[in-house]
Amino acid sequence: MSMLHTVNKSPFERSNLDSCLRHAKAGDAILLIEDAVFAALQGTSVAARMADAAKQFRVCVLGQDLQARGMDPANVVGGVTVVDYAGFVDLAAEARAVHAWL
Repeated sequence: MSMLHTVNKSPFERSNLDSCLRHAKAGDAILLIEDAVFAALQGTSVAARMADAAKQFRVCVLGQDLQARGMDPANVVGGVTVVDYAGFVDLAAEARAVHAWL
């Protein structure tokens, strides 16, 4: 894996997810954390964009942040992987660098 991109802001309030998707390269991973987990849900205005992103990148969402916001991991967009904190660590350890989109 080349780079891990972490996104923590809701795509409905900020444009950092859009910026991340424009700059990410094939082979990169994108991890949605904190309020960015809203982007991973089916039925939202960004769901199709996330499904497309999952075809180009390894897109993951932090399960604990989904649960903290009352969301069911079963409602995540197809192609997006739910990971736990150990999975977050694995993604960071596999990456040559981590870029936080704040």
